[in-house]
Amino acid sequence: MDAVLIEIGPITIYWYSIMILLGMLIGGTLAIKEAEKFKISEEFMINLAFFLIPISFIGARIYYIIFDFAYYKNNIIDIFKIWEGGIAIHGGIIAGLIFIIIYTKKYKVNTLKLLDILVVGLIIAQAIGRWGNFFNQEAYGSATTLSHLQSLHIPNFIIERMYINGVYYTPTFLYESIWCVIGFIVLLFVRRYKYIKNGQITAIYMIYYSIGRFFIEGMRLDSLMFNNIRVAQLVSFLLIVIGIIMFIFLGRGSKLENRYNEKENLKDVMF
Repeated sequence: MDAVLIEIGPITIYWYSIMILLGMLIGGTLAIKEAEKFKISEEFMINLAFFLIPISFIGARIYYIIFDFAYYKNNIIDIFKIWEGGIAIHGGIIAGLIFIIIYTKKYKVNTLKLLDILVVGLIIAQAIGRWGNFFNQEAYGSATTLSHLQSLHIPNFIIERMYINGVYYTPTFLYESIWCVIGFIVLLFVRRYKYIKNGQITAIYMIYYSIGRFFIEGMRLDSLMFNNIRVAQLVSFLLIVIGIIMFIFLGRGSKLENRYNEKENLKDVMF
């Protein structure tokens, strides 16, 4: 098994790129289907994705470069080698959130409701995207033994890919992928709850994903660092706090007000 899916002359297609693309397609499709329930047009969602995906991707790359600048300042050309990995989901979330706020204000769409629609697709996209790390042999944890990995009942193809330079490593990419899949299922059930309010699904996503990321990040060997602090753990902690505050604040008032599943009086978004 190799990081390269196919080579056609000068063109090389990497598994990493395919997994990221697959995650975006599945997550985006789910978001479009959910948006239809609220009479948000498919055209609006596709136009949103047209800008949101590259902006988030650029944000994720810039974020990664900033916190690994010691390397990139001496290897400028490597900044553009995105097929080798090196994107940070937190950077993508920050850039994407800023754009969504601007975009929804422009077209008068409920920002919190749109975020709730998007995060369910986002978390499954993250689960799929982590397999890009698998093919690139990155986002792994501490050295371990073959017998330990086998005791976890991990499929052999994963164990073999975690054998890097003569050493077996902990497949933390797998842990996070599984955590995200479970989170996806949880959010699907949460958004069916009659009294869940706009923004609370996003708050739950922030809390749930960040709890898992905090602990999994502590196991990784390739964390982005800032003054001996794992950046992802710091950001995860902040997101947990913000998520809890959001959930409580948005849950105030009558349980019949500002509900996510409320569909009355919503206008079609037209272009």
